Amino acid sequence: MAEISGTPRERYRAQVREEIKSHAWEQIATAGASALSLNAIAKQMGMSGPALYRYFVGRDELITALIKDAYRDLADTFAEVAAADPAAGPPALARAMRRWVLADPQRYLLIYGTPVPGYHAPPDVTAIAGEIMYTLLDVCMRVPTPRPSTEFTAHLADHRSWAADHPATPATIQLALNFWTRLHGLLSLEIAGHFTGMEFDADLLFAAEVDELSER
Repeated sequence: MAEISGTPRERYRAQVREEIKSHAWEQIATAGASALSLNAIAKQMGMSGPALYRYFVGRDELITALIKDAYRDLADTFAEVAAADPAAGPPALARAMRRWVLADPQRYLLIYGTPVPGYHAPPDVTAIAGEIMYTLLDVCMRVPTPRPSTEFTAHLADHRSWAADHPATPATIQLALNFWTRLHGLLSLEIAGHFTGMEFDADLLFAAEVDELSER
């Protein structure tokens, strides 16, 4: 947790918000984000429901805070990897993301798993998510890009609003999307336990997949 600064009142408020979020993560790990209950958290903290609502006005604001924290941490992780090695390619990001996911699967499931019913993320949340994709695009621009040859690559030339301000070519965008979707598929299966009992080394499978993708 980052150092909390400000007046004593501001520090106290920030500390209580962090404690609320900690209890929220425990609830999510036990029953999923859709079962998140501010009243239950208030009871755990020895507070009344109305008292807790002074820190988060409702479930959606709390979920938004958790999602922002998760996206921010992953965005910073990607940025650090990309900055540490100017020659780093997508495999470096893939390995960093797997470490991030395995360290706390609930963060990953909250932002990339099943959407929370009735919840809609505000624009500032999607802006942080965009940072992650832009870093991936930056890194993909450092590696050779296959010659565009598919209908989807041509489609991206006219439909790239989410990357409108990025200089990546449609072929580079497709390379990033192919890498991103394969990576998510592999990680989602791993943390869901679908490899359990299959009697192979998940570390070796991940390395093999990353090597195969990096050769595309």
